[in-house]
Amino acid sequence: MSRFSWRTAVGVVLTAVMLFPVYWMVNVSLTPPERMRVSPPDFFPTAPAFDGYARVLSEQLPYFGTSLLVASGTVVLTLALAAPAAYSLAKLRPRGRRVLWFVLLVAQMIPGITMALGLYGVYVRLGVTNTVWGLVVADTTIAAPFAVLVLTSFMASVPDELVAAARIDGAGALRTFWSIVLPLSRNGIITAALFAFLWAWSDFVFASTLDGGGTLQPLTLGIYRYIGNNNQEWNAIMATAVVASLPATALLVLAQRFVAAGITAGAVRD
Repeated sequence: MSRFSWRTAVGVVLTAVMLFPVYWMVNVSLTPPERMRVSPPDFFPTAPAFDGYARVLSEQLPYFGTSLLVASGTVVLTLALAAPAAYSLAKLRPRGRRVLWFVLLVAQMIPGITMALGLYGVYVRLGVTNTVWGLVVADTTIAAPFAVLVLTSFMASVPDELVAAARIDGAGALRTFWSIVLPLSRNGIITAALFAFLWAWSDFVFASTLDGGGTLQPLTLGIYRYIGNNNQEWNAIMATAVVASLPATALLVLAQRFVAAGITAGAVRD
C-alpha cells in the first residue's frame, strides 16, 4: 500500500472515531424507548421511532426561538463592540495597545463559571436576571474578546496605503472604517460572527446561572424537560440534540470558506 493510501486510511479511521458520537446521537434519537436498555444495544435502528422528534417539534420550539434570539443578539452586540475596537488597535494604533492585546488574551483564560458567578451578583442588584438581553450581554463578554483578537489581526492585513489614500481624499477615521476597512474585513467579520453565534447557541453555564428561572429559556435548559431523578427520556434528549445541531452545522457549511480565509488572513500581525 502506498504512503498516500496509508495516510488516507488513517484519516478515514480518525474521522470515523470523531464522528461516531454524532452517529450514536442520531441512532439513539431513533431508538424506541423499549429498546433503550437492551444489551447489547442496537448499533443500527432497524425499527426507527420518530416519537422524540415529534416531541421536539411540539415542546421545544419556544426554547429554539429563545436560543436564536440570544445568539443573534450576541452576534450583533459582539460585532458592534469588537469591530471598532479592532479598527482602533489595527489602524489607529493607540498607546498601550500591546497591553490591551495581552489583557484580551488573558480574558480568554477566565473560566466561564467564574464570570457567571460575578455577573450573577451584578444582575441580582440590577434586577435583570432571567432576561434575554441579560444573556446576550453575558455571552458577549465571552465572544467579544475573541472577536477583537480575530478582527484586529485581520484588519492589520488591510494595506495602509488604502487607509492613507482615504484620508488624503478627506475621509475621517469613522468614514475610513465604515467604507474601506470594514468591507475589506468581510471574512474576518463572518468568522467572528460565526464563533459568537456558536458560543451563544451552545451556552449552558450562563443560561443556568442567569436565566434558570425565567419564562424564556434557551434550548440548553429546555432539554432538561426530559431529565428527571428516576427517568431519562433519551430518545427525546438525543432528538433535541440532533435538531439543535442543525443550525450550527448549516452555518459552518455555508461559512466554511469565509472562516478558512479569515483565519489564514488574520495570521498577519504587526
